[in-house]
Amino acid sequence: MQKYLPEGIGFLTAENKRILSNFHLLREAFYNETVLEARAVLCDRAHNLHVDLGEVRGFIPREECALGISEGTVRDIAVISRVNKPVSFKILGFQDDENGARTAILSRRAVQADCRTQYLEKLRAGDVIDACVTRLEPFGAFCDVGAGVPALLPIDSISVSRIPHPRVRFTVGQQIRAILKGIDANGRITLSHKELLGTWEENAARFRAGETVPGVVRSIEKYGIFVELAPNLAGLAEYTPGVQEGDCASVYIKSINPERMKIKLILVDHFPPTETKFCYTYPDTEHIDVWKYSPEGAAKCIETVFS
Repeated sequence: MQKYLPEGIGFLTAENKRILSNFHLLREAFYNETVLEARAVLCDRAHNLHVDLGEVRGFIPREECALGISEGTVRDIAVISRVNKPVSFKILGFQDDENGARTAILSRRAVQADCRTQYLEKLRAGDVIDACVTRLEPFGAFCDVGAGVPALLPIDSISVSRIPHPRVRFTVGQQIRAILKGIDANGRITLSHKELLGTWEENAARFRAGETVPGVVRSIEKYGIFVELAPNLAGLAEYTPGVQEGDCASVYIKSINPERMKIKLILVDHFPPTETKFCYTYPDTEHIDVWKYSPEGAAKCIETVFS
């Protein structure tokens, strides 16, 4: 199975640079149907993309810019938003104008079609893949899972700890790992992420009763304040007036109870939020069939079954 990576990863590789630097190598790439990447520098009024190929002009006709454009299932914003970013493409041919200037006619759509048939459609639910965050919405994060093919990572699948918006976990352009949840009849791809962030037991093992540790206030209820200690772990502190969701906090760990998956906290201090960028360390695995978050013997069972 050929693997396709999110756009931009191949852009700075030595081989990609070498081919773009020489017309004869570009012509060879045309005959070999080699997938290349270059930066889109203009989207014209007809929504064609112009691509920087160095000594040769690159031109992607609108209908070749993305799967779904000619069918009307993908909006032109998917083309416009590629300006000043790398795009994947195959070379369809070359044209010379009356002045002898040479243009390479390119297709991004062809690469996306191959990515779907040769890679994505051969994956199974539970496969762990590379992805790049491309857009953040209140309901989830859109990701590039290969050659610009989009997938949705719903907000409730980002982490076990509830979050107000995906931006508290990701930034646009961030490279992540994700799990394929499924591909529906219309080709829409859904991802998950929380299963790569550790079980309750794995996260709780990083903490000890009696320690005072940093956290982030995620939810304020009448009966207490939920403070996130890690993306897949939160504890409950008693209600304190004046605390706001998103506040940074220092909390004293009063007790850790695996059977009830409860961590009791005492809020020591809280202060306005600071911008935090998560850098994730993912497990070395390519597939997950069943992921069980809750510890053995816990009163409540929380698990994900992929296959």
